[in-house]
Amino acid sequence: MPASAPPESAGPPRPPAPDAPSPPRPWRRWRRVLPWVVLVALLLVAQSLLVWLTLGYESSRAQEQVEASAAATAGDIKQALGRDLQSLQALLWNDPSLPQWRLDAAELLRGHRELLRIERRDAQLEITEAVDSPLHGSTFTQIRRDDIDLETELACTTARRQGSPAYSRSYFVPLPGGLGVEVMDVCIPIPGSGRGSGFMAATFGLARLLEETVTAEAQRTHELSFVEGDGTRLARVGLPRGAGVFVAERLVDLPGLSLQLRVDSSTGRPRLIPNLSTALVVGLSLALGGVVFLLVRDVRRRAGAESALAEALRFRKAMEDSLVTGLRARDLQGRITYVNPAFCEMVGFSAAELVGQTTPPYWPPELTSEYAKRQQVRLAGTVPPREGYETVFMRRDGERFAVMIFEAPLVDGAGRHTGWMSAALDVSAQRKIEEVSRQQQERLQATARLATVGEMASLLSHELNQPLAAIASYAAGSLNLLGDGSAADADPDALPLLRQASQRIAEQAERAGRVIKSVHDFVRRREQSREAVRADLLIDAVLPLVRLQARKSGTRIELDLPRPMPRVVCDRTMLEQVLLNLTRNAIQAMEVHTPAAERELLIRVRPVDARWVAFGIVDRGTGVADDVAQRLFTPFFTTRPEGMGLGLSLCRTVIEQHGGLLMFENRTDPGTGRVTGAEFRFTLPADSKPPSP
Repeated sequence: MPASAPPESAGPPRPPAPDAPSPPRPWRRWRRVLPWVVLVALLLVAQSLLVWLTLGYESSRAQEQVEASAAATAGDIKQALGRDLQSLQALLWNDPSLPQWRLDAAELLRGHRELLRIERRDAQLEITEAVDSPLHGSTFTQIRRDDIDLETELACTTARRQGSPAYSRSYFVPLPGGLGVEVMDVCIPIPGSGRGSGFMAATFGLARLLEETVTAEAQRTHELSFVEGDGTRLARVGLPRGAGVFVAERLVDLPGLSLQLRVDSSTGRPRLIPNLSTALVVGLSLALGGVVFLLVRDVRRRAGAESALAEALRFRKAMEDSLVTGLRARDLQGRITYVNPAFCEMVGFSAAELVGQTTPPYWPPELTSEYAKRQQVRLAGTVPPREGYETVFMRRDGERFAVMIFEAPLVDGAGRHTGWMSAALDVSAQRKIEEVSRQQQERLQATARLATVGEMASLLSHELNQPLAAIASYAAGSLNLLGDGSAADADPDALPLLRQASQRIAEQAERAGRVIKSVHDFVRRREQSREAVRADLLIDAVLPLVRLQARKSGTRIELDLPRPMPRVVCDRTMLEQVLLNLTRNAIQAMEVHTPAAERELLIRVRPVDARWVAFGIVDRGTGVADDVAQRLFTPFFTTRPEGMGLGLSLCRTVIEQHGGLLMFENRTDPGTGRVTGAEFRFTLPADSKPPSP
């Protein structure tokens, strides 16, 4: 039924008749089209992402295969070099004769194609014997071996210093016809023997090394090569050339050398066509079901994100309040903007008293100007050093205490630098503990010196009895000559005898005084300062005490000192304690089982290099047993009933505090293998400054 027409002046225009179609309004059309546009866009994005992920997955798999091949090949190369090194070291077993060594070396070269040459060198690195591979012939034909010997000599120098095999850097050796080969050497120190010590050097061909260690499967699908740091190829194997798309590099770490192995796959980038249909089907299926899911999940995620944000804020606040580390935030002008409860408890001021302060009340008044300058310097930099620095704060009650401060830039969510964040640690208790520990260490060292002198009391009494007995004898003789005084005046021959007796009394008294003074100086010397001292002066300071015990046991003391005499930087008092402990142990090691005629103590000094000087204490006792060697430096471990077990432990502590190393080894007879004594060696830093005139 048609509706009545309203007045012309009121209401909207009359709608069209029901049988006439209503034209869609623009916003309704967009509302219907928009979901489809969004759906199509999502489908395109999903399909593109799926194709991209598929290609990326295949690329990752190809790259992983190359990485696995590189890792396996590097491991194979390192194992092969290890086996070759063992075979080379086997040439030196049982100290073979030179003809037998040449036969064994030729047999080894025949069985190992990667080896090109084996040499024997003397202690001066001069070549004494050389055997070339029968499979490849002589390598050094275009250029003499002596002309390209630098890398080998450097490797042998490293091997001598480390006492173990060392590899040289690779170098190029030209061959006839304009060709050449890249090689490297390994230098193996030969243990000392009757003919003297030296080295054995072996030359490896890098290309041959790759051919012998890389599997046939890897050579069919990859190009493998050794390269320099700038990418220059040194040697290569493999049938195809690498495509340069999937490349992996590994370092083959060897003693003294790191070889860079590069594996380049012949496979190019994955193609798009074989994977497009799968990507479209899977992408369409996922997109159709995911549109509605994403719309519903969006609302739930918003609510969850808001709840998680509130929970994170509460958790962060609880975490900051429970920290024992003080936190402090400052803006770019140095004003405090935040402190946590731990910081307030540390300094004794509330957060309200600290926030907004540029000159905080926990700065000691006498250090305020200094701290203000330091703060300006630190705030002027873009990024302060992250290493902690120690300073002094003041509590509310005026107590000063040490703190460790760690600072870092404070960056907001937009990446803007807004200030500095500091973490403060109260280290006052730690400093007190360190001071107590230092005092205990000093008392322990003093106790060790007193214990050493106590153990030598019997030796001192024996040494002092002789001069005192001589003094008593000469005094009694003088009294007999004097009589009642008239005999000396009447007998002119008595005066020379009295003069000679007085001279002998003075000499024996001086001898006794020297013994007492050496002990007195050793016990009372407590200053701990590093100074440059000649090595012989350290030895001379303890020789009087060492000779006391040496005379009792009938031990001879030998000195082996270099010229010119090296100087060391050390705490003289503590180093004299070390020398005394080691020499006393050496003398005691020869008292029971070593015949009196063979008891000899050798004190040796040798400069190791420009930085270090080595001291050696060598005895001719029975050596150190294996079960004792494992616990030799353990505190309170001793093999003597009257010992305290602190001597060697303190010696090692003192040497390590100087940056040196204390070690020992049993000395054996090369012919019989019998232990002929032990040697304790330690190193000290050499004085690099020339002695003052």
